[in-house]
Amino acid sequence: MELKISMNWTTAVDFDIAAVYESKEGQRGLIYFGDLGTENSFPYISLNKDSGIINTDRKKTEDLVINQFNDMASMWLFCWDYQSVEIGKTGNLKNSDVRLLLEKQSGHELNFEIAEKMPNNGNICYFAKVMNTDKGIDIQEMAVDGLLKGLKSIEQLMALVRYQETYLV
Repeated sequence: MELKISMNWTTAVDFDIAAVYESKEGQRGLIYFGDLGTENSFPYISLNKDSGIINTDRKKTEDLVINQFNDMASMWLFCWDYQSVEIGKTGNLKNSDVRLLLEKQSGHELNFEIAEKMPNNGNICYFAKVMNTDKGIDIQEMAVDGLLKGLKSIEQLMALVRYQETYLV
C-alpha cells in the first residue's frame, strides 16, 4: 500500500468517497461505488465498499487504497452526499462529521474534517490532489465544494478541479 484514504462518519447520510485518476499516458478513470477498482492490476486502486444508506448514527467507513502509483500522473479525491447529488440539491457535508485520514506508506498522515473545509453548502467536495513527483507521492489539500445534479461523467468532477486551478492562478 502506497496510500490509504479513509472516510469515517456517523451522520445518517449516504456519503461516498471517489478518486479520478490520470495515468502518465493520459488515461483517465473513476473509482467510486459503481466501480470499486482493483488493487492487483491497473489502476492498482480499490474502494473497499459502499457504506450505503444507513439511517443510524453508528460509525461508517469507506477506504480507498492505492497499491501502486508509479504509472499515475495525478489523482483527484472527492466525497459527496449521494442522495443530494442524485436530485441536485444542497448537501449535508457542511453539517456532517465526515473525517478523512490520508496515510502514506512512509507513515505521513493528513487528517481533517470536511465540514471545516466546506466554504459553502454544496453536495460534493474536492478535498485533495495527489501527484506523482520525483520525490514520490505529493498530496495537496483542497477545499472546493460544488453542486451536482446526477453523476454522469468524469468531466463533471474535473470541472471542480479546473475551477480550483483557475482560482489559484
